[in-house]
Amino acid sequence: MAGVAASVERVKDRATGLDKFVLREARGSSVEVYLYGGQVTFWKNNFGHQLLFVSNKATFKPPKAIRGGIQICFPQLGSHGVLEQHGFARNRFWSVDESPPPFPVATSNCHIDLILKSSQEDLKIWPYSYEFRLRVALSPRGDLLLTSRIKNISSDGKPFQFTFAYHTYFSVSDISEVRVEGLETLDYLDNLQSKNRCTEQGDAVVFESEVDKVYLSAPQKIVIIDHEKKRTLVLRKEGLPDVVVWNPWDKKAKAMPDFGDDEYKNMLCVGAAAIEKPISLKSGEEWLGKQEISAVPSSYSSGQLDPEVIRRMHTI
Repeated sequence: MAGVAASVERVKDRATGLDKFVLREARGSSVEVYLYGGQVTFWKNNFGHQLLFVSNKATFKPPKAIRGGIQICFPQLGSHGVLEQHGFARNRFWSVDESPPPFPVATSNCHIDLILKSSQEDLKIWPYSYEFRLRVALSPRGDLLLTSRIKNISSDGKPFQFTFAYHTYFSVSDISEVRVEGLETLDYLDNLQSKNRCTEQGDAVVFESEVDKVYLSAPQKIVIIDHEKKRTLVLRKEGLPDVVVWNPWDKKAKAMPDFGDDEYKNMLCVGAAAIEKPISLKSGEEWLGKQEISAVPSSYSSGQLDPEVIRRMHTI
């Protein structure tokens, strides 16, 4: 596709009947974003590899959330609050934001702007007026950038708090061959032990059983190394201090109707989040949170990343 201009196209998915946007960059990368949930479900890099996991049993039938891709968890993550699991943003139909306010920093021309506003239905369960603007952008080199801007637009001056996460399902070759770096020595909340606060002891996070953790005050860059695929995923975040790490393993996988019994072997959730300290917004205030992910070929030996990986980590 060299020499072909970047494009953004709205289509109706034949299999699901749902509207989505397809973003394509000139070098071959592409992204698919559904209006339902404002959810990215597909991200292909310049080498033609699908980097996100979507379950073969995902339903794509509202009001059920789509199992996979990048779920927008707002105004709460998991059970960290009084609302339904992961809040309601991932279960709502978003609209195209025809005239978004200027961004503080320029992003790629290959992007789509979506907006979600509080509805009468939402106000019954979460009585606050907000505007949630989401930009999904694809860079010329195939990096995927999600930028969320949430504004308190209440007319009564009422402040509100929320927790948030980009619940990102990555496609991996074999979960037992994957390691996550950048989280070592950090404190985390273990959701399998009633949110008990613990400290990561290993020199990297590896996977041998079910994991459901929130790592606190994590660095801006996290690295996910897939040995078998010889691929390194670099996640960079802004405005989101925490990182969620999740894999259901075999027992929980079998209990989920929209998830294959053995699919846990080929997926891993790692996403930027704000959970331990909820975001507080007064009337008129706006919050911004970003997650940028890139994929580069890598080999991993004796704790050393390829020079190309290091270069990309410092330039994204």
